[in-house]
Amino acid sequence: MENEIILTPEGRQKLVDELEWREGDKHLEIIESIKEAREQGDLSENAEYDAAKEEEAQNAARIAEIRKILSTAKLAEVSTGRRRIVSIGSTVEVSNEKGKKLSFTIVGTTETDSLSNRISNESPVGAALIGAKIGDSVEYATPSGKTRTLKVEKISR
Repeated sequence: MENEIILTPEGRQKLVDELEWREGDKHLEIIESIKEAREQGDLSENAEYDAAKEEEAQNAARIAEIRKILSTAKLAEVSTGRRRIVSIGSTVEVSNEKGKKLSFTIVGTTETDSLSNRISNESPVGAALIGAKIGDSVEYATPSGKTRTLKVEKISR
């Protein structure tokens, strides 16, 4: 069984925008590159033509991938109640055992970006935080097998 893909509204919009760009401007750019490469003559030894065709194939593959994601992904439900709990799309401020403050945004697996502290709901930390409330302490296992604890300080959208 394939894993369910969950998208935040922002993540879904990014994919819609990327699909529009790839089917529009990017596609036209690739077509122009192929046309220019063809005008150079012999295609059997034309590196520009081969590169443009490869780019065309990669673009088509990404378009297919985005369409599949958009057609099968579930949109994350937004928590609006007074009792805030951590869910996909939440930004969570936590403190570790040493009192160091950290902040994460919980997203679906296709939206992860460690440089922006956007972690997957399926990661050890993300999975531990899902469902937690302010003041809760959650435990998760690191890749080395050690158990760590985080205390939820703040939850926002």
